[in-house]
Amino acid sequence: MLRTFRPPATLRSEDLDAALRLAATDPVANVFVAARLASGGEYAAQNVIAMGGGGDDLRSMCWTSANVVPINLDEGELDAYAGKLRRYRRRSSSVFGLASQVLPLWDRLEKHWGTPRSVREQQPLMALTADDLNVEVAADQRVRPATMSELDLVVPAAAHMFTSEIGYPPFYGSDREYRRMVASLIRQGHTYVIVEGKRVVFKADVGSLALGVAQIQGVWVTPELRGHGMAAPAMKAVVEQVLGEHATTASLYVNDFNTSAVRTYERVGFQHRDTFATVIL
Repeated sequence: MLRTFRPPATLRSEDLDAALRLAATDPVANVFVAARLASGGEYAAQNVIAMGGGGDDLRSMCWTSANVVPINLDEGELDAYAGKLRRYRRRSSSVFGLASQVLPLWDRLEKHWGTPRSVREQQPLMALTADDLNVEVAADQRVRPATMSELDLVVPAAAHMFTSEIGYPPFYGSDREYRRMVASLIRQGHTYVIVEGKRVVFKADVGSLALGVAQIQGVWVTPELRGHGMAAPAMKAVVEQVLGEHATTASLYVNDFNTSAVRTYERVGFQHRDTFATVIL
């Protein structure tokens, strides 16, 4: 039986199953946390603070690594979580998740954590299954999983995408840790590319995989080819391969001001499921 937490408290390793059950109440929204709980074992539990409900199950929780991700926090719990999270500022680079969770939590954290780089309050959370795919969009047959021999080609594309999206580069000085992260995605078969000559011209990653959901991230088209009709066919090919090999549902979230990307995803067949928000620190 799950203990009753003195809220909020660090998750115990024996409570991981309860945390996964809570994440599974909304697989599309919670796949990031679910994937890390599933793969991280006892170490993952150390990155979660949670509140229990009646000694039987978890009521709410918050992932607290480089990203802070709240799940199922209600109004009465926000102050308690914010108080616990105050000391995590130095290790966190963002707060993201459902806007209904992130924005009220950030209201309480901002006075302690300071002015963020950016607050993106409206990010459509989109998802599709195989039945939703638009048959009128032909998949780009050039899209395929990247190979380890292409790491040196993928890293610049990934870094360019990150810098354009977040506003600062993914590393300063040595790129060793960043290369390790990119290599891990390639090794798992989670990076899809179009390579022309000796350069990547399109890239997309499966960033999180759990609960039958694959969350796609890092979608990038080389700047000189944008607006030439590459994105939708390439994304159609990515989704077909992801759904065929990894999951029954593909999801992603996108900035609402990136209207061309939103239109591309809608054209492929993605449907709006909810709204995310991201605070970039």
